[in-house]
Amino acid sequence: MPIARLLLEIEIAHAQSLKDRRQVVRSLKDKLRNGFNLAVAELDSAEVWNRATLGIAVISGSRSYLTGQLQQIDQAAHRIVQGLGAEIIDSYSEFLED
Repeated sequence: MPIARLLLEIEIAHAQSLKDRRQVVRSLKDKLRNGFNLAVAELDSAEVWNRATLGIAVISGSRSYLTGQLQQIDQAAHRIVQGLGAEIIDSYSEFLED
């Protein structure tokens, strides 16, 4: 069964505190969870206020479905982050097979 993983590096230029950073990260995670059937988690520590790394995992019986799903998730994440005043500076996806 194929599993897809997407890593997002986010820059939050306006963040002046951990609270500002958390607001952006939490909002992005909630909106992605509501829009897609996925698992999402913050992968780094919160020591740097203006950066965040999110990991997203999706599982399906079809690799072609996962490919399209990852593209949609990536596009949605870019739109959401831009609306929150932040920017995705890097995204990386990979597939894991059993």
